[in-house]
Amino acid sequence: MNAENLIGVLVAAPLLGAAVLLCGGRRLDKSGHWIGTLLALVSFGVAVGLFADMLGKGGEERDFHQHLFSWVPVEGFQADAAFQLDQLSMTFVLLITGVGTLIHVYSIGYMEHDDRRRRFFGYLNLFLAAMLLLVLADNYLLLYVGWEGVGLASFLLIGFWQHKPSAATAAKKAFLVNRVGDVGLSIAIMLMFTTFGTFAFGPVNDAVGDTGEGRLTAIGLMLLLAACGKSAQVPLQSWLGDAMEGPTPVSALIHAATMVTAGVYLITRSGAIFDAAPDAQLAVTVVGAVTLLFGAIVGCAKDDIKKALAGSTMSQIGYMILAAGLGPVGYVFAIMHLVTHGFFKAGLFLGAGSVMHGMNDEVDMRKYGGLRKYMPVTFITFGLGYLAIIGFPGLSGFWSKDKIIEAAFAKGGTEGWILGAVTLLGAAITAYYMTRVMLMTFFGEKRWQPDEHGHEPHPHESPRSMTIPMIVLAFGSVFAGGLFSLNSAFVKWLEPVTGHSHGHPPISAGAVTASTVVVLLIGVGIAWAQYGRKPVPAVAPRGSLLTRAARRDLLQDDFNHVVLVRGGEHLTRSLVYLDHSLVDGVVNGTAASVGGLSGRLRKVQNGMVRSYAVSMFGGTAVLIAATLLMRAV
Repeated sequence: MNAENLIGVLVAAPLLGAAVLLCGGRRLDKSGHWIGTLLALVSFGVAVGLFADMLGKGGEERDFHQHLFSWVPVEGFQADAAFQLDQLSMTFVLLITGVGTLIHVYSIGYMEHDDRRRRFFGYLNLFLAAMLLLVLADNYLLLYVGWEGVGLASFLLIGFWQHKPSAATAAKKAFLVNRVGDVGLSIAIMLMFTTFGTFAFGPVNDAVGDTGEGRLTAIGLMLLLAACGKSAQVPLQSWLGDAMEGPTPVSALIHAATMVTAGVYLITRSGAIFDAAPDAQLAVTVVGAVTLLFGAIVGCAKDDIKKALAGSTMSQIGYMILAAGLGPVGYVFAIMHLVTHGFFKAGLFLGAGSVMHGMNDEVDMRKYGGLRKYMPVTFITFGLGYLAIIGFPGLSGFWSKDKIIEAAFAKGGTEGWILGAVTLLGAAITAYYMTRVMLMTFFGEKRWQPDEHGHEPHPHESPRSMTIPMIVLAFGSVFAGGLFSLNSAFVKWLEPVTGHSHGHPPISAGAVTASTVVVLLIGVGIAWAQYGRKPVPAVAPRGSLLTRAARRDLLQDDFNHVVLVRGGEHLTRSLVYLDHSLVDGVVNGTAASVGGLSGRLRKVQNGMVRSYAVSMFGGTAVLIAATLLMRAV
């Protein structure tokens, strides 16, 4: 069988699992989790086989296509359902199916006592199918189908524990905020068709050179709006922290390794458009730089372990968006950091879930302390993920983040120095807040107390179904970056698709590395001085104005309420007033005038003979008078 014929199996396997689990009924409650995990594993196995086949081919032969059917084959409009598997989509397929399968395995233990576990695995399979469709589509229209499918699956998974009002609200918030970004993608697709006459990636890229910069800038900005929604970038970032209300495996799968990276994929896949639209490309770097610092600052002030990691995710995606905005200098490193981040951030979220599993679902880090003695496997795997994300030399995050910092400086001029300084500052803050999480959770004395029912937590290690995926991800956190950097393997792998140009930073690569290590040590040192040398208080101190603002997500919800909610309310009231006063006023006024006139005319037709005789007499008199006047004239 040709490799091209297997591409559809990647999507079909988890989609079949979703259909069976969601439609099969309660008879599958005892085996549903195994069915969902097996079909995720099938998809991963097919991905590995296709990857091996791709490696055995030359560079030009590594672009596989599978045409399924033509949705609307009419003159002037051709919408095809077809898959494209190249080096870029292959990278995402391996990440989605590999990490997705590990999270399925982890969920077997984590969701063991949930009565709706079968449905949960059905939603996980649905998410995998939608995400795979997104990255395998060979045109923007089919990508949009996967894009919306991912939004639906994330809504179902975030709000899975719908008996909790906070979870239901978080799911609706994520759904609505993402709809704003989705409008941007739909507008971009319509602009593409009116500009290029096609939705397919190849023809669009080929036609970019003959298109005006203004039209390309508009398309690029709409694509950026879409990326901001899915990847939780400023100004559409407010949903990510609240989405932590979903089960922890959801946080690891959707909000660490896959869904939030869809925006990075979209920008990288549309690189030809952004390269030809410098203003749109600059907007990408600005959004990435702002979000990088925004998420890092928010992560510093969170006592909820999952929300601290959510702020970290926002910040790390900001690194990727910034790198993608640097063009051919940064595309490869954006994807490289995306993959390494998939390993260590998924591992960190699963580690957080393991801690919660052993602490009666407690999420407040101020009620942890000293857990390394009770949960050694979780401590080691979480610790390796921590070292990777802060960029400890030799681990995965070091190799990928260091390259982004170099690429930022290579931008050149004042812009390059600003972007480079932002990335270094982000690295220092990352080291601070992640060290804070590590110290508050695993070091110091125990701080947990009995709950309102008198039950005191008894920390313990998680079952193997949870620890084995964490160990596998820890290996990726340690070794993936080094393997990717060996002989520039990752650059050579992606360069045929994304292109790559070597930047020339104003300072040497060694100086960039040294600066990164220095700011890392500064961040770790400040965190140790605050949380390692003295006991952590059970109640958070009042803190500075910035700390209080960061605890409230830098007032992003307040901003949205004032600008969007209240602004929307005022706009709605104004429209209602105009509708009542102007539109309804004209209609109702016309109706009233006609009604009044008809009422007066009705009085003339009263059915009285004498009235009609008087009317006839009066009319006759008027006619006679008019005739006499005309003769006199």
